[in-house]
Amino acid sequence: MRIFLAIFLPWIQFFTIGRPFAGLICLLLQITLIGWVPAAIWSTYALSQYKTNKTIDAAIGARR
Repeated sequence: MRIFLAIFLPWIQFFTIGRPFAGLICLLLQITLIGWVPAAIWSTYALSQYKTNKTIDAAIGARR
């Protein structure tokens, strides 16, 4: 579901991962059609980093 948001509504996806300031900046990018593509790429990248961080946190938490 989040990947769908990252591509079609990138600014909302930032709010789902707890980055509201980035979401507002992404919304400004998305307002223009030219900015839509960079906003979608940025949102997808941020989502992958979010998933990686969650995986690392879970692995570190399992060791303790």
